[in-house]
Amino acid sequence: MHKQRLIFTIVFALVMSATVSLPAAQTVWSGLVIAENVPQPAPMPPELTSIGQTLKELFGYNQFDVIGQSTKTLRTGQEDWLASSKYFGLHVDARGETPVGYLVDLKLYKEKDLLLETETKLSKRSPLVIKGPLVGSGQLLLVLMVQ
Repeated sequence: MHKQRLIFTIVFALVMSATVSLPAAQTVWSGLVIAENVPQPAPMPPELTSIGQTLKELFGYNQFDVIGQSTKTLRTGQEDWLASSKYFGLHVDARGETPVGYLVDLKLYKEKDLLLETETKLSKRSPLVIKGPLVGSGQLLLVLMVQ
């Protein structure tokens, strides 16, 4: 009886230590954003409020519209997803987790044409914003944030 209790205690301790060391799943928000200057800017979209002032200062635009978005929970760091709008698509392929974030491959499409293909790092502490092509009177921005 004593051996069974000892074995049970050891197995229980191993199971608990294994579950404690698993990394927590994290959510990544990806957005296609049109930035432009207009006479009466609309309020900042809720998805961008945490970085809205920084976007205004960095890019010089006063209005930001989310035209496509996706939210993905990363459990293994190897997931992929698509944020799309009427004309643009951002394919994100997570290639693995690092101590400070994720390695990601990004592909930006305009309809079926590949406009951008790059590998970059997405930090867990700060958003990734990439300036895309000019669109009408504005600029396309690719935004990824670990939430």
